[in-house]
Amino acid sequence: MKVDVDVPKCVASGQCVLIAPEVFDQRDEDGMVVLLDETPAPELHSAVRESATVCPAAAIHVRES
Repeated sequence: MKVDVDVPKCVASGQCVLIAPEVFDQRDEDGMVVLLDETPAPELHSAVRESATVCPAAAIHVRES
């Protein structure tokens, strides 16, 4: 799995951080998404997919390997 984020599309809702804090964080100054791990471990894949699904801005993109 490869994860990309489109930071300009992010609306800083923080749902991704709540679901997959090992993979996503938010910038302190504006709450925008920060990608911590673009190739997360297999045990995190389900949470990353859920994060992409619930992202209100569709700013998270997942490519399956």
